[in-house]
Amino acid sequence: MAAPRMAPPSEMSCRLTFLFAVAAGVAIGNLYWAQPLLSFIAGDLHAATATAGWLITSTQVGYAVGVLLLVPLGDVLDRRRLVPVMLLASAGALLLCALAPSIGVLCLALGVLGMTTISGQVLTPLAGDLAGDAHRGRIVGTVGSGTLTGILASRTISGFVADAAGWRTIFALAALVAVLLAVLLYRAIPPLAPRTRMPYAQLIASVGGVVMRERAARWTLVLAATGFAAFSLFWTALTFLLSGPPFRYPVAVIGMFGLAGLAGVLSGLHGGRLHDRGWSLPATGAAWLLALGAFVVAAFADRSVVLIIIAIITIDVALQTQALLNRARLFALSREARSRLNTALAAGNFVGAAIGSAAATTLWSAGGWRAVTITGSALCCFALSVWTLGRRGPLVIRSAVMDGAATDRGEGVPNRATLARGARRAPDSNPP
Repeated sequence: MAAPRMAPPSEMSCRLTFLFAVAAGVAIGNLYWAQPLLSFIAGDLHAATATAGWLITSTQVGYAVGVLLLVPLGDVLDRRRLVPVMLLASAGALLLCALAPSIGVLCLALGVLGMTTISGQVLTPLAGDLAGDAHRGRIVGTVGSGTLTGILASRTISGFVADAAGWRTIFALAALVAVLLAVLLYRAIPPLAPRTRMPYAQLIASVGGVVMRERAARWTLVLAATGFAAFSLFWTALTFLLSGPPFRYPVAVIGMFGLAGLAGVLSGLHGGRLHDRGWSLPATGAAWLLALGAFVVAAFADRSVVLIIIAIITIDVALQTQALLNRARLFALSREARSRLNTALAAGNFVGAAIGSAAATTLWSAGGWRAVTITGSALCCFALSVWTLGRRGPLVIRSAVMDGAATDRGEGVPNRATLARGARRAPDSNPP
């Protein structure tokens, strides 16, 4: 039987890019369907609201397990089969959620759903593999924007559907969509030979090895995790602000504020183009400066809806831009290890988001909105410090791989001659 052919870069068409973005958004949306429905679910299943809170924990823990144990398989398996299998598995979990007779069964089903709904984390590095070097940043940015749309829109969609047809309906509809996407993606994704071959245990262990070997990966991962911490800090505390005095908005109205954050979707497209033009590092620093200004504006928004909306849009544009630039730089480090690098990125982002949420709760109790915005500003200053120190080191790997340079066998680390050539060409590799 003939080995699968390697897909040429031109196979990442506009239609396939859009399909990837939709699939990534739907996949990440599965993590948030239940979030605004906890009181509805608790009442229907005769459980306490506090008990229903474990549903979100179960989903997030399952997702963390899936990211760590399943996403790296994208480097050693044919993703034309892996992605549809994950989508079908998540469809089964969604159907179990829709039919769950008790809070315990639903909690288990959501854990399985979290573990299997990782297709978006496989599709993003796949988009990087299929894209041409000149357009990789734009395409990865587009797929990443689909993920952001899923995060922001899922809560609103879930609330509307549950209000009209019950909470079980959203899970049943999501299952149907997952099956449809599995079919479409199986037909659309070209066969791809695995980038590398190694035993599963070695594959999982190599995630840390890839990160430790690449200095640029380490500080980029720190920037990414800090961005998610700031994002989660802001949005968690914003719920407290809008639900209390002087606003006292109901849950449905609070959910509508998330739509203002969709401005970050457009920034993702532009952020990808900035990377393609060699402006990744300056744009990252500018994004963090914008985020710092947004937190300063937010500090004075505790009684102004207009300032809140301005802060939401600015923070989402800034943090989404830096997140997509970070992802594009990571994918340029190694062709063979993109799924493992994405595993490290997703795991770091998950930890950052968890820290941000926990910090928001503690800070709100200790000092209210002002304490939250001061901490957000401090996170931005920390990120700017990391960015300043990080760009003083060579980022020649990015330039070399983007230019299609040869890599060493196995792990995709550029050889010394490649690094030397990249150092002469990379516009971002010189100290400021």
